[in-house]
Amino acid sequence: MPTKQRSRSRRNNSRDREPRYVAPVLDPGWQSPYVPSTAERHANQHAVRKFALRRKLPQTILISVLSLALVAGVVAVVWLPVLGVALALLYFWDLRRALVRYEKRGQTLGNAMLDVFTAGGTSVDRQRLVTVLDRLTATFGVDGVSAFIVEEKGYNAALVPNGSSLSMFVTSAMMRDFELIEIEGVVAHCLARHRLGLLTREAVASVLNLSDDARRALAGAGSAYRADEVAAAAIRYPQGLANALRKCSRHVNDARSFFASPSYATWRWIWFDIWGDRATSDLSDLDDVELRALALDEW
Repeated sequence: MPTKQRSRSRRNNSRDREPRYVAPVLDPGWQSPYVPSTAERHANQHAVRKFALRRKLPQTILISVLSLALVAGVVAVVWLPVLGVALALLYFWDLRRALVRYEKRGQTLGNAMLDVFTAGGTSVDRQRLVTVLDRLTATFGVDGVSAFIVEEKGYNAALVPNGSSLSMFVTSAMMRDFELIEIEGVVAHCLARHRLGLLTREAVASVLNLSDDARRALAGAGSAYRADEVAAAAIRYPQGLANALRKCSRHVNDARSFFASPSYATWRWIWFDIWGDRATSDLSDLDDVELRALALDEW
């Protein structure tokens, strides 16, 4: 009897050592990396304001010091603190207005592009573009987008602020030479920039008188790469977008193309192919079309 009891005890202990079943629990805080987070959108939407604050920092420091000096002058003259407070309030009211004006500067870019380009494409091209745009604007939750096909031998596209609405520009060569699934990838990329909150900072970088490095910093280096990720996840077919990027990388613009002009060099950050005037690929640059295509090939 004792032997049987010991044997039963050993069997029970062995069973106790087996791993216990744990029911899977979903993490309520998990978010797909291919969906823009609130923090990411917030950072992009406030990039222009932060840029403007940095440019006005010397003035802000000067007014702050002067206001504090006036407030401290109460020992000498009673009314000086009142003047100091009034000066500070007046300056920060004007600063707030200046920040709003900065953000609105990019809203003129759509009209400027309409003045540069002429209408192009066929009625079939326009129908294809409108069909793709209608479907994808519903997917991305964007309203009020006007479509324009512009006469140009280069491959490119852009979604641009135009007052309170948006304008989609696609070149006639892109509409002629790209497959429908590739056009879908290009349009999705442009709409992904809107979802990421990039359009304002890119448009303002295109219209301000800045150095190339300052434009790149304001527009957001690597933002095109990130928009590819968001677009590919939304349309669930990254190869169409990758093929479009590769066609852009293999296309050479001639000297008469808009994408070889000073205007393009200024406006480049709003375009699908940011470096359309680059003779060779730079695989160290996240915004290079060849690198972006290679990254999508890995999906």
